Amino acid sequence: MKRSRHQQTIVIKLGTSSIVDEKTHEPLLPILTLIVDTAFKLRKNGHRVVIVSSGAIGVGLQRMEVDKRPKHLAQLQALAAIGQCRLMSLWDSLFGHLSQPIAQILLTRNDIADRTRYLNAQNTVNTLLDMGVIPIVNENDTLAVSEIKFGDNDTLSAITAAMVHADLLFLMTDVDCLYDKNPRTNADAKPIEIVEDFSVLEADVSSAGSSLGTGGMSTKIIAAKLGTLAGVTTIITRSSNPGNILGIVRYLHTQKVSSSSSVSDSDDQRSQHGEPSL
Repeated sequence: MKRSRHQQTIVIKLGTSSIVDEKTHEPLLPILTLIVDTAFKLRKNGHRVVIVSSGAIGVGLQRMEVDKRPKHLAQLQALAAIGQCRLMSLWDSLFGHLSQPIAQILLTRNDIADRTRYLNAQNTVNTLLDMGVIPIVNENDTLAVSEIKFGDNDTLSAITAAMVHADLLFLMTDVDCLYDKNPRTNADAKPIEIVEDFSVLEADVSSAGSSLGTGGMSTKIIAAKLGTLAGVTTIITRSSNPGNILGIVRYLHTQKVSSSSSVSDSDDQRSQHGEPSL
């Protein structure tokens, strides 16, 4: 199917902390509902949308009433198997209210490293997009061992964005943009609106993620670097306000910002008016 010149391919990555409450492990339905609404509106505007969704282990913890993330691989894989079913059921239910079809894509690093499998995955995802389906991608945690894991879904989202030749990659997190310091512990932290030198950032960011997830800001910078190298504009923005995505997409389209830039949404008010900080 031929793409219109106004159509964009957009990848939205959600970490575990955006999907599951860190203490209760309950799904964060208000955020998920907003994400679904945003993705649906993007589809209605003619864009192709891919969601990279973490959260299988977190949802598995809630289902099995386990308090803490276990350390043993077999236990993690079992929880991932349990949680992935419930996670996809949740996505399907939310999108089903809007009559929006979705599809599950589970990948390991071997699927990307092997050219035949990579091309097969690429063809499948592109066919789904051409059909108007929203693919929901996650790492196949049930089968992946340390040697074939991506390590985190930030990296997976960048690889997915490159695989589908995405125009935009949104890394949704619990802060509104990239900062020069941790804004939770440094009141003087300043937003970084455009990244030009990744080496400076990589030396001065925290690698800590949530207790349920595996990522942190450092993994997002690595993902942004990978995405930029593939020609994908990468944006870090707050998951609790996914409606910003709509304004950013409109703004970047009208401003014709180069797709090789990495930008941050650091001004919610401007984003709501269709003008992210650049």
